[in-house]
Formats: sequence, C-alpha cells, structure tokens
Amino acid sequence: MFSLLQEAATTAVETTEGAIVIDDAATHGADAATHGVDAAGHAAEAAGLPQLDIATFGNQIFWLVVTLVVLYLVLSRVALPRIAAVLSDRQGAVTGDLMAAEEFKLKAREAEAAYDKALADARTEAQAIVARNRAEIQAQLDQAIAKADAEIAARTAESEARIREVRASADVSAREVAQDVTAELVRTFGGQADDATVGAALDGRMKGAVQ
Repeated sequence: MFSLLQEAATTAVETTEGAIVIDDAATHGADAATHGVDAAGHAAEAAGLPQLDIATFGNQIFWLVVTLVVLYLVLSRVALPRIAAVLSDRQGAVTGDLMAAEEFKLKAREAEAAYDKALADARTEAQAIVARNRAEIQAQLDQAIAKADAEIAARTAESEARIREVRASADVSAREVAQDVTAELVRTFGGQADDATVGAALDGRMKGAVQ
C-alpha cells in the first residue's frame, strides 16, 4: 500500500514538472514572437517605413478615418455642390441654347414663308400692273390711231376738195385760155370769132375729152 502511494506521488510530481516545462516553453515561445515582432518593427523603422510599425497601427487607422471623414465632408459640402452647380448651369445653358436655336429655326422658317409669299404677291402684282399698263397703252394707241385716221381722213377730204377746186379753177382758166386762143386763131385766119360759138365749140370738145 505504501509503495502504491509512493508511485502515485512520483507520477504526480513528474506530471507537474512536465506541465511546468510546457508552460515555460510556451512562455519562451511568446517572448520569442514578441521579440520577433519588435525586431520586425525596428527593422522597418531602420528601413524607413514607420507605417509598417505595428505599434502605430491604431493611430494610423484613427487618422485614416479622420482624413476620410474630412475628405467626405469637404467633397459633400464644398466640392460636389460646386461641381453640381457648374453642371446644372452648363446644362441650363445648353438647354437654353437649344431652345434659342429651335426658336431661331422656327423664325427663319416663318421668315422664309413670308418672303416666299411676299415674292409671289409682288410677282402677281407686277403681272397685274404690266397687264394694266399694256391695256392702257393699247387703249391710248387705239385712240391715237383713231385720231390719226380721223385727221388723215379730214386732211384727205380737204385735199380732195382743194384738188377739185384747183381742177375746176384750172378747167375755167384753160377754157378761157382756149377760148382766147381759138378766137385769136379764127381772127388770124380772117374769120369772125363769136364768143358764144367759140365757147360752145370748146365746151363740146372738152366734154368729149373728159368722156
């Protein structure tokens, strides 16, 4: 019985010593890891990269969040509203320009239609004026021709009357001359020249010549 108790005590002591040895090994391992991290941090600092230092990760994350928040506030309160205002103004200007261009286009079409209508009206009016002037000129020409015909007819009648008068006067003068010449010839040949007989002979001769 005593030997059994002695063996159990020996086993417990050995187990306790093994656990202590394991705990010491774990402690030494953790210390080695810590020293490794510190060594890596010191190596990073020595290499010029302090942002890789694990000890400053908390501060870096904090200032990163602060920077992002400040950047968001600046963008949302200052930059983005200005950009939105500029885009809105530009969109409004483009829309206004498009509306003005469309309005000018409509006005140009209306002006072109008005010009075409005015041109057609002017052409129609010009044709009417030409026709009216032509009719007036034709009427004046007809009136002038009629007046000229009347004047020509009057002058022709007057000329014919004068010709008849001249012819009658010439006939009388010729008869008188012929009568005088005949009477003189009769007297030259020793005859008696009776004016009535000579006149009758001349009248008969002249009538025969006229017929």
